[in-house]
Amino acid sequence: MKRIAVVAGLVGAAMAVIAAAGQGVGTAGRAKIFGIAYVKVKMTDLAKDVMFYGQQLRLPTGEIRDGNTVQASYVVNGNQRIELAKTAPGTTGSYLAEVGLATDDVNKMRTYLTAKGVAANEIFMWPDGTKYFETQDPEGNKIVFVQENWRADYLMGYDEAISRRLLHAGFVVKDWKAENRFYEDVLGFRLYWKGGFQDDGPDWYEIQVPDGDNWIEYMLNIPANADHKELGVQNHFSLGVASADAAAKYLRAHGLKEFDGPEVGRDGKNSIDAYDPDGTRVEVMEFVPTGKVCCGEYAGAHPKP
Repeated sequence: MKRIAVVAGLVGAAMAVIAAAGQGVGTAGRAKIFGIAYVKVKMTDLAKDVMFYGQQLRLPTGEIRDGNTVQASYVVNGNQRIELAKTAPGTTGSYLAEVGLATDDVNKMRTYLTAKGVAANEIFMWPDGTKYFETQDPEGNKIVFVQENWRADYLMGYDEAISRRLLHAGFVVKDWKAENRFYEDVLGFRLYWKGGFQDDGPDWYEIQVPDGDNWIEYMLNIPANADHKELGVQNHFSLGVASADAAAKYLRAHGLKEFDGPEVGRDGKNSIDAYDPDGTRVEVMEFVPTGKVCCGEYAGAHPKP
């Protein structure tokens, strides 16, 4: 069955839940949310992206489960993948098209969300039998809940790839309190870390899924008129590595000569910023901080390799 677009009004409905979300009703009845099942990224030239994701990052190709827009799928591990969706050159807005969250029961999750006043599409099925439904957060970021048999042993990826773990996805957020009423109060996400360029306020706010160690990162204080290059920096995803220094050598050996880092950030983690052919940032970062952490300690457990 073909997937239909998210119904008009999802954003308004997501905003409507805000008034009720913070009243202490809890998350009883919510299905589990294990982690990020996939990120979908827009791209304009498949051949260039195949070179970047397949040859330079050395991620293996996987079966395309959503054939409506996806042109290629790259496997990070048995639970997680990166999907590439074709878009026309010059397309504006975020190229991080959607984030898929793995749950154990899409029917239970959809029932829970709609009871909270959050609009959600019908449940559909990809050709491989995977069930999913779409919704949006209060700022219009598309979130897709995917029913998956999330297993710890599936997190072991491929030795030749640069990474075997997808750690987080980040996107521009204007009103982080409104987003928190959705992600924290309704969905049960919890604070992982927050920090900024200075110590006087957050520029990054990170929240972990309730039943795992992946996280969503709010990119705060971004100008409303940010251009495509800036949006590519802010709307991003990350891959975990044991050593960013080793990852830098790896990237150069596989033909990627231009990237930022390695550098220890304000979060204390050593990382690299690489960019796909359309400017979407792929943050290659270590699992744990090795440097000074600004703005307070981490509130959640770090992911493991």
